Amino acid sequence: MTSLAVRPAPPETDPQAVEGARPARPARRGARLRALDGLRLLAALMVAAYHYGGRGGEITDAWGSSAKVQFPTAHEWFALGCLGVQIFFVISGFVICMSGWGRTLRSFFASRASRLLPSYWAAVVLVTAVFALPPVVYKAVSPSDFLVNLSMLQMPLGADRVLGVCWTLWAEIRFYALFALCIVLPGATRQRVVLFCAVWTLAAAIADAADSALLDLVLMPEYAPFFIGGMGLYLVYRDRRDLTAWGIVAVSWLTGQHYAVRELYQAPSDEIFAYRPSLAIIGVVTLGFAAVAAIALGWLGRVDWRWLTTAGALTYPFYLVHEHLGWVAVRFLHRGFGVPSWATFALTVGGMLVLAWLLYRFVERWATPLLREKLGRPFSPSARG
Repeated sequence: MTSLAVRPAPPETDPQAVEGARPARPARRGARLRALDGLRLLAALMVAAYHYGGRGGEITDAWGSSAKVQFPTAHEWFALGCLGVQIFFVISGFVICMSGWGRTLRSFFASRASRLLPSYWAAVVLVTAVFALPPVVYKAVSPSDFLVNLSMLQMPLGADRVLGVCWTLWAEIRFYALFALCIVLPGATRQRVVLFCAVWTLAAAIADAADSALLDLVLMPEYAPFFIGGMGLYLVYRDRRDLTAWGIVAVSWLTGQHYAVRELYQAPSDEIFAYRPSLAIIGVVTLGFAAVAAIALGWLGRVDWRWLTTAGALTYPFYLVHEHLGWVAVRFLHRGFGVPSWATFALTVGGMLVLAWLLYRFVERWATPLLREKLGRPFSPSARG
């Protein structure tokens, strides 16, 4: 997902952006918000809980039965874990607005590409290789689709996905493109961010009403409120007295819970994939917004433990590998060795965290700065040779 290793935002310097408004507060923050790192990992664990134990009506090959059988009481709670994605999107709106402020377009592109690609490429190769092993042999994609997956464009191109979670990365990429074109390219100012949030909110609602596939693709009505809400919370982070920013957050929460309920609510039934009550969905969405708001207001400033930095670093590679490789682990532990359900669940989560650490240690730590430096280097005609 998104990196939090960002510089404090500079004070607002555009006189038009501050006309009639209070200047942004000087940075009262350090170089990293560790509470946000912890929230990111919590959201990833929510998604993992949903994948492993929240699909109550689905009989999986890994468990040999449904999650309702494996986790009779917990599966309804685990079903709400899918909302970790919406929380990710709120965090992403906050972090991208923070990290993109004051960057050039080249620097922004280099930052995003170097953050997303190394672990993603490694995960695509690893999952493809594991699924091809004789003891596993599970839904191997064609060589052509494997290569398309390396581009991160498999969703719009209609290719088979190697990673089930890559649909969220496609949403992130579209958000990055909109933010880059509307904010980074002309230069980030408070006024520009406010206008972007307002126009995107209205345009997303119009796209939803128009029922246009193209507008839905570009404007993402069901996810826009979460990205926009995160950007509004970043403006609150800069100035907690900014009523316009609070208005952006409020409207985003109101519309975001609507889309979450519309897309995820299912009435109780033995036939359904997962039961999620509407009030519970609203509650989780509200807690996600409230948690990021608490960080923006500085209420969680004491949550500054060093291990949270590591937790934040593990979140993205964990998110990439936990689903498919997690199912392989569940099958071998539970059906192969008879490990009880809860122990299998815990061991699988722990194993995926270890794998995430290995990806961070041996892929991201050298590949991310190298790719950022190469992509961020200005083009020199003399380098053509």
